[in-house]
Formats: sequence, structure tokens, C-alpha cells
Amino acid sequence: MKTRPLGKTGIEIAPLVFGGNVFGWTVDEARSFELLDAFVDAGFNAIDTADVYSRWVSGHTGGESETIIGRWLKARPARRQQVLLFTKVGGDMGSGRSLGARWIETAVEDSLKRLATDVIDLYQSHWPDPATPHEETLRAYERLLKAGKVRAIGCSNFSAEQLEASLAAAREHGLPTYQTLQPEYNLADRASYDGPLRDLALREGLGVITYYSLASGFLSGKYR
Repeated sequence: MKTRPLGKTGIEIAPLVFGGNVFGWTVDEARSFELLDAFVDAGFNAIDTADVYSRWVSGHTGGESETIIGRWLKARPARRQQVLLFTKVGGDMGSGRSLGARWIETAVEDSLKRLATDVIDLYQSHWPDPATPHEETLRAYERLLKAGKVRAIGCSNFSAEQLEASLAAAREHGLPTYQTLQPEYNLADRASYDGPLRDLALREGLGVITYYSLASGFLSGKYR
């Protein structure tokens, strides 16, 4: 499988990332294991999830997707050397969205435990948090990077203005910058990425990982 660099993270990925929000939601644990095995056996290596998946389901509290991935890795320890784990923080786990330092430092430990790993390859800010200064968030990530708990940081759902502001704050205070961006983008929905956000990502050399790449199944052909 031909790989490509994920921005400036130093991480190389195959050009297809598995979106793990279905694990524990529309896909049960046994089927999740089958899908993950097939994905890796086909030569792919990047799995993307979030701590908040799938809190929106009745009876769920969040962490269901990470937990299934962690159980898969416990059942197949050799797989950890074959895959890259991407997860996110900042979704609403019951008390609102937050990218505050205290929350990040708590949430990362929970994600590490659920994923049954000692390092997250890419840790992403799931949603922008207007109530928290970029400096505070990035300083928390700096501590995690230095501690070896995460290898790289990225963001999701940021506008061009929000991403530009975070980059400026990082440079002003000598903090690590986001190296990846995860926007909604597919052949049917292009407006939120094409334009200033795309131009910024290209100018900064960011790795871009799209979500809703099949427009929630619309582009798969299953809806007529």
C-alpha cells in the first residue's frame, strides 16, 4: 500500500482513514472486529474516532467507539504496531464542549485507557471552543507531547479564521501548532472546505483528513 505524509507530523498513512463513529452504534463489537481486521489486512493503517462517539445513542455515555477499538487491540496485540490511532477531545461528554486544559488532561487519560494504548498517534480538537484561549489549549497539548502521550495534534471543524488564530497564538507563545485538519468534505458537500480553509491548509502544509467522505452514505449508491 502506498503511503503519504500526514502534513508535517512525521506520520505516514495510507490514503484512506477508517471513521470509527459506527463502532458500538450501527455496528456491534463482533462486526467491528471483522471490519477492522479486513481494513488492516487490506493494507490500510489509520483509524479515526473520538471520545464522544457514540454519546448521542440512548443509553450511551460516550467512549463506546474507543472502547471497542481498545478491546480489538487487546484481543490482537500485534495489531497495535500496524495501526495509527487518531482520536478527538472537546465534544460534549455531558457538560458542554470544552478545550480547557484541565478537561484535556482528564480526557486524554480516559481515551488512553479505553483505547488500551500508552500513546495516541494524533490527538485532535473536535470542535472550536470560543470560551478557551488557543494558548491554554495548545499549552495543554504541549505537555502531552512532551510526556509522550500523544505524537501529534490536529483540529476538526475549525473555520479558516479560527485555525489562523490558533496558528498565530502558537507562534506568539512558542507553542506547538495544529498539523492536521479534519473538515467535512466530499463530492456533494464542498463549500465549507473549498476556499479560505483549503488555501490555509495548503499554505501551512497541513494534513487533511475529511469526514463524511461519502456524504453519510449518499455517495455509496445505497440511497436511490
